[in-house]
Amino acid sequence: MAPMGYDLLILCTVAFAAGFIDAVVGGGGLLQTPAILIVLPQYSVATLLGTTKIPSISGTTFAAWKYAQDIALNWKFLLYIALLAFTGALLGAHYVTLIDNKMLKPVILLVLISVALYTYFNKTFGVGTAKELSLPEQLLTGFFFGFSIGFYDGLIGPGTGTFFILAFISLMGYDFLKASASAKLINMATNLAAICYFSSTGHILYQYAIPMAIFNVGGAFLGTRLAVLKGNKFIRIFFLMVVVLAIMRFAYDIFLK
Repeated sequence: MAPMGYDLLILCTVAFAAGFIDAVVGGGGLLQTPAILIVLPQYSVATLLGTTKIPSISGTTFAAWKYAQDIALNWKFLLYIALLAFTGALLGAHYVTLIDNKMLKPVILLVLISVALYTYFNKTFGVGTAKELSLPEQLLTGFFFGFSIGFYDGLIGPGTGTFFILAFISLMGYDFLKASASAKLINMATNLAAICYFSSTGHILYQYAIPMAIFNVGGAFLGTRLAVLKGNKFIRIFFLMVVVLAIMRFAYDIFLK
């Protein structure tokens, strides 16, 4: 097998696992991004990040479609947040070279540790306690987390889907299953913004991106089926696992790089 064949096999395997994780609780980029940076070091970081967005949006779109068949969603509200997230992601991608994200990573690490501890000790977190928010309050809340997490995705990226799930649970009162389904739709918008940016600058390797996308969709298919069948308890466990993985990733970036 040619060198590209070995590289592609590794990346497609990782893309499958990333699609599975992303479909359940988000955070597939915590696997996919480091993998492509290690396997293809001869390319620029921008090109590799752009390449991962094709499989990411493919798996996320499939997961969103599957979730929508089983879960009632507020489409108008989600489209509003998606538009804000898209705008935030474009702005974040624009400022990625102007803002030193090393300054932000310690803050994100502390937030993730707090989230992990709170989720572990608060057994009712993510069970679903609908909050009585007026329409203006919903829109204002959506503006806050849609734009800010979208900006984060454009600027840094890893764990975006997980942060959206956290926002839907803590700010909107969704349970894990509905939050995960809603997050997929918003994540589609942030991925699309990144693709628009990276494709316009020629930073996508389609010979890797398209096969990875196929495997990512396969992982997303398995992830959504299990999430819908197993429900909140299953998603809660995966959520904790991905948050711990994110903590390890950011701790490595801060202390060992």
